[in-house]
Amino acid sequence: MPRWMMGEMRNLKSLMMLLKPLLAEPRRSIIRILSDGVKGTNEIYRALQERGLEMPRSTLYYHLSALEDAGIIEMAGYREEGGGAPEKLWKLKVRKIGIDLVSGEIFKE
Repeated sequence: MPRWMMGEMRNLKSLMMLLKPLLAEPRRSIIRILSDGVKGTNEIYRALQERGLEMPRSTLYYHLSALEDAGIIEMAGYREEGGGAPEKLWKLKVRKIGIDLVSGEIFKE
């Protein structure tokens, strides 16, 4: 491979490393669920169950945390109902991820 392409290949590899865990279930389904707007943790959990993705609630928290760490989703606030702990509300932070073909930089929109 020519030397001038090495930098672009590194950027492409970085993009693929970012996308690979996002495209796996249940993270892909979480992103689709949040595409409709702000949802609470319980709403996300029920929607995943409706899609046939059964998992412990702790596993859902793990995937939400991973998506938040990747900068894909963010906490939008809390919902307080009843006397229990407030429920976290989530929303998409990024709808598009790509690579600028001219500069080779990865972008998020």
